[in-house]
Amino acid sequence: MSDQSANLPPESLWLAPYAMHSSNSIGREHPESMHPYRTPFQRDRDRIVHSSAYRRLAHKTQVFIGEKGDYHRTRLTHTLEVASIARTVGRVLRLNEDLIEALALMHDLGHPPFGHAGEDVLDACARAAGGFNHNRHAVRIVTLLESRYPEFPGLNLSGELLSGQRNRVKDEHSPSPQPLLEVQVVDAADSIAYDSHDADDALELGLLEWGELLKVPLWREAVHRVKDQYAALSQTQLRRAVIHQLIEIMVSDLINSGRRRMVDASIDSPQAVMGHRSRLVTVSDSLQVQMAELEKLLFDHVYRHPTVLAERALAVEALREMYTLYSEQPASLPDVWRQRLDTDGAVRTVCDFLAGMTDRYALEEHRRNLSPTR
Repeated sequence: MSDQSANLPPESLWLAPYAMHSSNSIGREHPESMHPYRTPFQRDRDRIVHSSAYRRLAHKTQVFIGEKGDYHRTRLTHTLEVASIARTVGRVLRLNEDLIEALALMHDLGHPPFGHAGEDVLDACARAAGGFNHNRHAVRIVTLLESRYPEFPGLNLSGELLSGQRNRVKDEHSPSPQPLLEVQVVDAADSIAYDSHDADDALELGLLEWGELLKVPLWREAVHRVKDQYAALSQTQLRRAVIHQLIEIMVSDLINSGRRRMVDASIDSPQAVMGHRSRLVTVSDSLQVQMAELEKLLFDHVYRHPTVLAERALAVEALREMYTLYSEQPASLPDVWRQRLDTDGAVRTVCDFLAGMTDRYALEEHRRNLSPTR
């Protein structure tokens, strides 16, 4: 049952018929009364923003682990950029912006310290208990681990948010219906954000040369558009203008391609979206090829850069050593985590504890417990 407020104007006045209307929400696991002036998905967004896991994103790194200054993205700034891009697309397509924003703000909640490298370590350590996946862990956080309300565990979010996050867990053996358009928009915005912003960070940090990016057609196109518009820019101004143009190219293509697919498929409801054979809100095939070229360059020259790999190796070794310590000495866990040992087991409990750490706290804990002289 929906908790759409009767004091708000009907969403049908501004939402498209294929958007997710909160009046049609499957509701929450623990029923709650209507709020006088917030829709269900607004309440979900607010609960995420006020959660501990969301605040910790400010000190979890996106790609670059070392102390390289304050310019490069964290999980929090990346999350906000994804939300910004996704809301823009959602507004043009007349989708539910409240749902989109809540999905975007939640999408990286489950990341452990040290990015995907930290996730790989925890996945290997927790293999006996089903492994570790940051998308799955985000659901665990909002349904169980966050403790902010006396009536229920977790945040008691709407079913659409939970199913949208679960859809991010790839399971080829259990094919599911296509996700809502709002979920598709957030997934596409995530790719656009990290393709453009990882390149920006890498240039700022000196891990990537301008000439290397000019070999990528998508980057060259953005540069040409900027130079056609501006006569003379400093290198810093040029870089920032190109990043803006790069996002503009990808977002415009996403909107136009998504709108065209929905018209061609006669999409007129969320049910039609979920029953379609493939995703509708994706970039065009030609742009997908160009984005893949940019992503390959980033993988080869940035994510596999010797400096990045060296820092990552030190960080993940620290995480692995802490996993061993707490697994062998679970009594050394904080009280709130020791209480979960009987119900969740040592492997899952230790993984939950470590995954909640920020990069800084993880390194401090490692120094305090395992390398006091380092």
